[in-house]
Amino acid sequence: MGGVDDSGRPSDGFEVATGDGRARDEDGREAAVRTAFEGLLQIRRLMNTGSADPGALPAAWERHQPVRAVSLALEAAGVRPSAVDADGHRVATGYRVSAADRSGVVRVEWLGPPGSGAGYAAQEALRECAAVLGRLGWEALEYRGPRGRRFLEVEALV
Repeated sequence: MGGVDDSGRPSDGFEVATGDGRARDEDGREAAVRTAFEGLLQIRRLMNTGSADPGALPAAWERHQPVRAVSLALEAAGVRPSAVDADGHRVATGYRVSAADRSGVVRVEWLGPPGSGAGYAAQEALRECAAVLGRLGWEALEYRGPRGRRFLEVEALV
């Protein structure tokens, strides 16, 4: 699936929605997300052969690219990503996935434009994110940062 990446450069492949890119209203996005997620599950089945349930644990690819893997899992589950405009102003409420301070750990926040009420919705929305990720072998712990803002720290179960 071609298109343009978040920096405006041409992109030949599927790009996950981390919540820091532009809003995605592309035709076929839902089908592309579904195909990418099915590919991820196939990688799990092929790589996690020593596990009783190979689909229940992240594969090595996911552990090396946790921002992409967690973003894909959330979007495939129907959780909406946040988005920014060309000037970097937040224009949509949803998840934002970014690298955390520790290797292999990602941070999931629930963000929206000023006045959107995203902060009030964060607790429930992050619990939904944690449930989605928990079913897929990710451990998600909720924390409160500065000014009481909630976020998740997510890492692959061993």
